[in-house]
Amino acid sequence: MASPTTVVDRTDAPGDRPQETLDVRSLGPPNPLQQTLELLVELPDETVLIQRNDRAPQFLYPKLEDRGYEYETTELEDEVVTVIWRT
Repeated sequence: MASPTTVVDRTDAPGDRPQETLDVRSLGPPNPLQQTLELLVELPDETVLIQRNDRAPQFLYPKLEDRGYEYETTELEDEVVTVIWRT
């Protein structure tokens, strides 16, 4: 089974950048979306954010695109991992 951090290696995200993990699996909507966007504002542009969720964050995707972020989502056995980065 892959870990959330090894999922980054299977995406187009830069593997040589610092990584931050945000676990929002226990939160109900809209908290995962809000916490992710708030954290992205605080993080340096070179940091790759790994969001751990219990579902694909469908409402987050257009907001990431509007803000100039790239992302890839991978469904693991017991969670959904979305890797978010700036190009």
